[in-house]
Amino acid sequence: MELLARTCDLITTPDPAVAAATQALLDDKTKPRGSLGRLEELACRVAAIRGTTTPSVAHKAIVVMGADHGVADEGVSAFPQAVTAQMLLNFARGGAAINALARHAGARVVVVDMGVKEPLPPVPEIRVHRVRAGTANFTQGPAMTRAEAVIAIETGIRLARELADDGVTLIGIGDMGIANTTPSSALAAVFTGAPIEELCGRGTGIDDAGLRRKIDVVRRGVARNRPDVSDALDVVSKVGGLEIAGLAGVALGAAAARVPVVVDGFISSAAALVAARLAPAAAASMIASHASVEIGHRAILRALGLRPLFDLELRLGEGTGAALAMDLVEASLRILDEMATFSSAGVSDRDG
Repeated sequence: MELLARTCDLITTPDPAVAAATQALLDDKTKPRGSLGRLEELACRVAAIRGTTTPSVAHKAIVVMGADHGVADEGVSAFPQAVTAQMLLNFARGGAAINALARHAGARVVVVDMGVKEPLPPVPEIRVHRVRAGTANFTQGPAMTRAEAVIAIETGIRLARELADDGVTLIGIGDMGIANTTPSSALAAVFTGAPIEELCGRGTGIDDAGLRRKIDVVRRGVARNRPDVSDALDVVSKVGGLEIAGLAGVALGAAAARVPVVVDGFISSAAALVAARLAPAAAASMIASHASVEIGHRAILRALGLRPLFDLELRLGEGTGAALAMDLVEASLRILDEMATFSSAGVSDRDG
C-alpha cells in the first residue's frame, strides 16, 4: 500500500507550457497551421507528458497481463477458461495478433501471468506474478481481497517503473482473460452509473441468451458486493480482475514516470479508469487508441475524458489497438522532428 500511495502522490498533470511551446514549433513547419489536425494535438500531448518539446518514442513496450475469473463459472463466455493459459503461451511463442502488430510497431511484448487458474509450465517469456489462482466468482462475494488488489496494482507499478528505467518511453497496455468483459462491465457500471444493459456486450461472441445471462450476472455481482464508488480499491477488489488491477498499476507507474500510456480496448480502459479513480491526474497521461465494438467502452472513455484515435471495429484485446496506435504516436513526433520550417526550407509563411 505504501508503494501505491507514494506513486499516486508523484503523478502530476502534463505541463501545458510544453504543449504550447510544441504547438508553436509545429506552427512553424511548412504547412498551414493546424492542418495535420489530431496528429499535432497528439505530438503536443506526448511532449507535455514527457516534459520536453523533443520527445522520443524510440523504445516501446506493450504489457499484456493475463488472469482467470471465477465469474466464468456463470457461463458468460463463449470460450472455455483454459484458453487464457493457452493464449499466454501463444503470446510467449510470438504467434498471436498482438505479437504480429507489436513487431510492426517495433514494440516489445511483456507477458505477465497475474493469476491464471492453472499454473503454466516455466517459460522465460512469461513473467509470473500470480497473486492467486484466478479471482472468485463475484456473484457469491468479493472477487479478491483488498490486500490482493493492492498486490496486483503494485506489481504493475513496479513493472512500469522497470520499463521506464530501461529506457522505454511509450507503454501500451493489453489483456487476456476469458470472461474478463464481465468484470469490466461491472467496473464500468459502478464507476459511471450507466445502466448495466448499456455496458454489457457480447465479448467473445455470446448469443442472445448468453448476453441476458451476462447482464444478470453483472447486476447480481454489483448488488451482492455493494462496492463503494468513492473507494476505487473497494470497487476493483469486489468486482474487478487481477489483470485489470495489474494494468491499472502499469498506468499509474507510467504516469508517475512521465511515460505516455496507450490504452487498448474495453478491458484495458476499465483498468485505466481504476487508475484514474486512484489518481485523477493519471488520466492526462493516457492515450485512447481506439473505440471498441464493446458497447460499454464509450462510457468508460467518456468517464476518462479521452477521445479514441480511430475506430476499426476491433474487439480482440491483447493490446492490439494500442500497438496500432503506437504508429500514429510515432508519426506525430516525426512531423515535429523531421519537417522543415518555413525559414529553413525557403518557403513563405502566410504572413511572409
